[in-house]
Amino acid sequence: MSRTMELGVHALELDVALTSDRRLVLTHDLTVSAVTSADTRPLTAGDPDFPYVGKPINGLNLAQLRMLDVGVRLPRHPDDPFALTQVAVPDTRMPTLGAVLGLVNAYEADGVRLHVELKSDPTRPELTPDPELFTDLVLDELDRHGRLDNAAILSFDWRIIAHAAKKARDTRRFALIELDTLHWHGCLGDDIPAAAAAAGATTLSPEHVMVDEALMAQCAAAGLDAAVWTVNDPALAARMLDLGVAGVVTDYPDRMRKLWAERGLDLPKPVRPLKPVAV
Repeated sequence: MSRTMELGVHALELDVALTSDRRLVLTHDLTVSAVTSADTRPLTAGDPDFPYVGKPINGLNLAQLRMLDVGVRLPRHPDDPFALTQVAVPDTRMPTLGAVLGLVNAYEADGVRLHVELKSDPTRPELTPDPELFTDLVLDELDRHGRLDNAAILSFDWRIIAHAAKKARDTRRFALIELDTLHWHGCLGDDIPAAAAAAGATTLSPEHVMVDEALMAQCAAAGLDAAVWTVNDPALAARMLDLGVAGVVTDYPDRMRKLWAERGLDLPKPVRPLKPVAV
């Protein structure tokens, strides 16, 4: 994350889940991933929850999760595309949202928006926290760190988007959507952007395979921006820009900076590295 800010980006995306003791932690999955996590030792001798890998995040407390090494990268097969975008950082512990917000503030990265994706799956309630409680906790943490006005709430679970619209009208709200989760929302009809706007979204954030001229026309009619994910090929990103998307989510911001420069678009300024402190 530090390297990304020092490179220069408009926004950072942080995936957040809720622990059993209501702590907000950064993780991509609702269960402890065997691809990005490895057990070290149990928190206490004979801990019945150990091993932690494969267990639900909301079934473990922060202290248990902090026993994991989340800096490993164990792809399921050699050509796993995930492995190509991730660098192992051994002996890394699962951070809290508060710790990350503190780091961003230490960098004085006021110009970097924080896009917080609340991980939630309404089809798996046993893994999913109450959407309103979850949203309130994230909004409170952003507010505590003075980041609520320069943040966005993202989720595939549009119940979260709807609640955020009630509690934080001035905070951007990204309704995430992909082909695999269309059924989460019942019958959306032929106009997904209109449904997202009705749910309280300010931006539709679709999987790139869904983006075409028709979808972009519907976004315009609904008064929504479109931010497409995940685009790592500059040629594909260029096509998305030609279609009119307002944002591109990528694993390679250095590639997108080159494209932005070629297009004469506004380039975000790099954030100055932190100065070492003598102790």
